[in-house]
Amino acid sequence: MRPPSPALFFDTITAYQRTEALQAAIELDLFSLVAAGRRTAAELAEASQAAPRGIRILADYLTILGFLNKEGDHYELTDDTRVFLDGGSPAYVGGAARFMLAPEMRESFQQLTAAVRRGGTAASEEGTVSHDNPIWVEFARAMAPLMQLPAQLLAGLVGGDAGRPLRVLDVAAGHGLFGITIAERYPKAQITALDWPNVLAVAEENAHRAGVTERYTLRPGSAFDVAWGGPYDLVLLTNFLHHFDRSTCEQLAANAYVALAPGGRTLTLDFIPEPDRVTPPATAGFALVMLATTARGDAYTFTEFQDMFAQAGFVRSEFHALAPTTQQAVVSYKD
Repeated sequence: MRPPSPALFFDTITAYQRTEALQAAIELDLFSLVAAGRRTAAELAEASQAAPRGIRILADYLTILGFLNKEGDHYELTDDTRVFLDGGSPAYVGGAARFMLAPEMRESFQQLTAAVRRGGTAASEEGTVSHDNPIWVEFARAMAPLMQLPAQLLAGLVGGDAGRPLRVLDVAAGHGLFGITIAERYPKAQITALDWPNVLAVAEENAHRAGVTERYTLRPGSAFDVAWGGPYDLVLLTNFLHHFDRSTCEQLAANAYVALAPGGRTLTLDFIPEPDRVTPPATAGFALVMLATTARGDAYTFTEFQDMFAQAGFVRSEFHALAPTTQQAVVSYKD
């Protein structure tokens, strides 16, 4: 039995230092420079136009954290860093820092004590889900690389003949990757993307890049105000329901039910913890993000999702883990 230790306290209270170090490395494009062959502090300093002392201390700290390896005075990328933090990698995720460290997000957590007392964000009345909030444009641009794998896994749940026609509504489409990935996998799929106009501009860019614009229709506006249309074979509710309270989620599920054709399904992607609400940690911890940034959002369990969709009329719902991501999916059947 180990003796009591204050290590967790110190690791947590100083965690902001890790965040700032990683952000500095991304801003200096340090990992890309190492990938390009600049291996010493002097070489990295010259390439990044930074002070050699500053680069040495930062690179050593990144080595301590596990982002770099060091042998002698030479730095190397780790396998994970090479894939996700080299700007030349197709899986580069460094741009996600723009959204995750946006002032609005930081300010919400700086007022966490007040949010706990209030039971919802103290940053504003509605937080990030306020009307046409520009933060979602940043989200759409910055977070798309992180969503490539979840989009592929979610598309895998569609199943059936890849050559059959599909009518798909992507609610709160954001970057559009979930609908676009289905369009890529199903050549006869027609996608309707619903979101704020300025956000849909990003989705449209991604659809053009993927070569599916002829099968990609924009439906601008709020999911609460714009008619969803239909009938659809699939309704996608990806990273959306967690922003709202249960009654609002039930209404959105009811909207999906009405919009679906007979035999249609809703695919929900979310952070779905176990009933204990503390496992798996990376999934369950998302509830704190909702507390800090939204008025009534939460990380709902599968049983809660199951009840929401049953209340809306769906006959059954299935849970699907989407390993190795920290997210999960619920497939709900209209009949």
